[in-house]
Amino acid sequence: MAGVADVRRRVLMISGAIDTTDHDVSVSVNLPEPGRWQVIKSETNLTDKTWVAMQVVTDEDSTFVNDADTLVLSRQFSKSFMTPDQRRLTFYDGEVRPGEAVLKVYSLDAGGRKPTYSYSRYSPIATDTAEQSQQTLEELISNGMKQRPVIELIVPVTVIG
Repeated sequence: MAGVADVRRRVLMISGAIDTTDHDVSVSVNLPEPGRWQVIKSETNLTDKTWVAMQVVTDEDSTFVNDADTLVLSRQFSKSFMTPDQRRLTFYDGEVRPGEAVLKVYSLDAGGRKPTYSYSRYSPIATDTAEQSQQTLEELISNGMKQRPVIELIVPVTVIG
């Protein structure tokens, strides 16, 4: 993964690929300064499973921005859910098949220059019925995904602007 921070526009763009289904991915970035940043993140699904939900959880010093002027969207997922404490954001109602890329856009209020956030993905279990998968997804959206072993990444960020 690699990132670019446009200081003038306050935009952080990160791209890369995920090739694990058994781990969450913890991403740490070095920002030029703390504060509000629009995050545009693209990643390719290099696994053999279809992702039907993605969750992002911030560290204790950062929160997601939830106001009328802020984009929270994904090209692949038509819905999102943010917890009232603004620390967990889940994208759902869509899918990312193996080999496809997913695009997410949201804003982050970073309390420091080195925010860390973790990504989890949900893929239905092949032996579950459609009803079981839907029930599991609804529980994951309201209660959050259980943390799995974590792969930690420090994403290099090039500063422009």
